[in-house]
Amino acid sequence: MNSEHELTLPAEDGGSGTGAPRAVRFYFENGLSLHSACAGDEVRNIRMIEESFGVRIVARENWVQITGDTQEEIERAQKFFTELSRFYLLRRRQIETRDFEFLCRSFRERRERDIGTLWAERISVSPRKREVMARSRRQLEYVRAIRSHDMVFGVGPAGTGKTYLAMAMAVSEFLKGNVSRIVLTRPARESGEALGFLPGTLEEKIMPYLRPLYDALYDMMDFDEVSGLLERNIIEVAPLAFMRGRTLNNAFIILDEAQNTTAEQMLMFLTRMGFHSKCVITGDPSQSDLNGRELSGLRHAIRTLRNIPEIAFCFFETTDVVRHALLEKIIVAYSGSGERRVEENREC
Repeated sequence: MNSEHELTLPAEDGGSGTGAPRAVRFYFENGLSLHSACAGDEVRNIRMIEESFGVRIVARENWVQITGDTQEEIERAQKFFTELSRFYLLRRRQIETRDFEFLCRSFRERRERDIGTLWAERISVSPRKREVMARSRRQLEYVRAIRSHDMVFGVGPAGTGKTYLAMAMAVSEFLKGNVSRIVLTRPARESGEALGFLPGTLEEKIMPYLRPLYDALYDMMDFDEVSGLLERNIIEVAPLAFMRGRTLNNAFIILDEAQNTTAEQMLMFLTRMGFHSKCVITGDPSQSDLNGRELSGLRHAIRTLRNIPEIAFCFFETTDVVRHALLEKIIVAYSGSGERRVEENREC
């Protein structure tokens, strides 16, 4: 068990110490320390803890000293370090910056009880890669929807894990033998220019649009493993136009950046799904590169299909952003209101 040792600091007014800040030392076990448990800049990590709990932290070797003005502040910080130690043992590796931020945020928003549930429903990918975990209630609902539905729409702003979690589920289902291949696609659509004006062969022209899908894939499988599966077309990454006329059986299919499809392209894509397949469509209706005369296929699909019970719709907010902590603030600043944005998406 981790242990704590309580100290009472002298009162600043020279009095008896009543109402003075209290200090508690939290001791890590098994040679663990804050520095060894957490990746990233230790000074930044300490500052984040202090801001999250309203306490002051001093870290030394296998202990940290927590100084706070109230018993509640100190107890919550102690509980955080206990959970941090437990999470390190569960992960069996140094806690990455995004996991550290996730723990701080969970405690700051008083959602620490969710941590165990989110961990229990983590997604297993390649044995040599770390498991993928949902980091909010909506993300968990999204993962559960993918597990229980053949077709799922993930709608919301950038950084909310829509594509990443879908990719993790695709890899997991493939490695379990539940599907025989993975098909990843997105429309080759950009602002202001036609694809034909770009230099290079067709493959060279479309590669920049597909690169984000490769990036997520390499996070979950080794490079050589991915390369071999791509060579054998077991994993296929292709622009949406290449899907026409096909029927995809026993496959996990992901359409990314769906806001850039037209209504006709969306219908074409949805009707590619064959037997024993799963299909996940992700996008942000507010970020469409279509011109004003074209109807977004994602908006049209939300309005048209939302009453079909076999299709799940998951709507994300800026509070579900799981990239760099600064990204949520940027998205909120640009969108004006995360809540208003979600309501607009729901009413598409």
